[in-house]
Amino acid sequence: MPLTNLKNQFNFPEDVVYLNTASFSPAFTSVETAGVKAVKAKSRPDFISASNLFEPVKELKTLFAEIIDCDNYNRVVTIPSVSYGLATVANNIELKQDDEILIIDEQFPSNVYIWKRLANQYNAKIITVKEPENKSDWNRHILDAISDRTALVAMGHIHWANGILFDLKKIREKTKQHNSLLIIDGSQSIGALPFSIKDIEPDALICAGYKWLFGPYGCAYAYYGAYFDNGQPIEENWANRLESQDFSKLTDYQSEYQPLAGRYAMGQSGSFIYVQMQIAALKEISRINPQELQDYCHDISADALVKLSKLGFHSDAPKDRAKHMFGIKIPENLNLEKLKQNLKDANIHVSFRGRYIRISCHVFNTKLHFERLVEAISKSL
Repeated sequence: MPLTNLKNQFNFPEDVVYLNTASFSPAFTSVETAGVKAVKAKSRPDFISASNLFEPVKELKTLFAEIIDCDNYNRVVTIPSVSYGLATVANNIELKQDDEILIIDEQFPSNVYIWKRLANQYNAKIITVKEPENKSDWNRHILDAISDRTALVAMGHIHWANGILFDLKKIREKTKQHNSLLIIDGSQSIGALPFSIKDIEPDALICAGYKWLFGPYGCAYAYYGAYFDNGQPIEENWANRLESQDFSKLTDYQSEYQPLAGRYAMGQSGSFIYVQMQIAALKEISRINPQELQDYCHDISADALVKLSKLGFHSDAPKDRAKHMFGIKIPENLNLEKLKQNLKDANIHVSFRGRYIRISCHVFNTKLHFERLVEAISKSL
């Protein structure tokens, strides 16, 4: 199905220009329908069986595994948030004094605080790779910073504020040379940017589910590689123990966990409402080729970005950034509050990150939306 046909799967009024999927995605109509149906099912718990707690979760994990090109759904677990998944990672890492944890300049807070705590616990060091003047040099600086002292690298596939692309394949090769872990935050890329577990081979991939995977707020996913196969979960619940599907044996207390990533499941991971909405969302995302989405987003935004550049609103070169999410730098002498008001008056929804307008688009956006963006910004000059 052409991507333009999917625009009708959303309920946006014609006057709304939503360029903010990087904050919260809207719902496909199928996701909304699944959520309403699941909420209504609460009225009839007599129809709920034990299999409803496990089979939908298996389907959901299988769908996410397919999206990230992972052959084994048991390496995937559903979680409530990215911070939960990162806390699980940190809970299973021991460092030596003066080990280094490498992060990226102005990384999202949830992917910073946990590593500061871990560094403090072991008297290790946080190494922040600063944004260079020429962003195309950023990957080289990251590679240069990885050494025998690097215990782990924790970063996104793209920068969450400006969409700069990081060369994960080369970074993974360098971390392997130094026996360093690679922990990826895929919240702003998985589902929208080509990615393969087989290609990158990260030790862990943590991903929010309410952005580019179009699930409800309060859901996320994690992939854990072999390093974490025998780790310790951050909570003990009945469902992450072996044979928990058999209710007749729940008090035959198990010392063994569910296989692989299953040990890291949160309590109530079989949420009757969230899981159904997530399944519907991932089925929709599975129909979208990420490279086609990148090409589509580039096509609808390219002309507008040229016009904005002539007005002094510059974006990074397309080769250096993602096409579904990117930053537009605001001129220093511009009245920022006036700009925000003009966008609000035009019913244009974006994010502001420092002196950047963060734009994030998807199949429900068109060239007309970007023309309206240019018009509203022009009024601010």
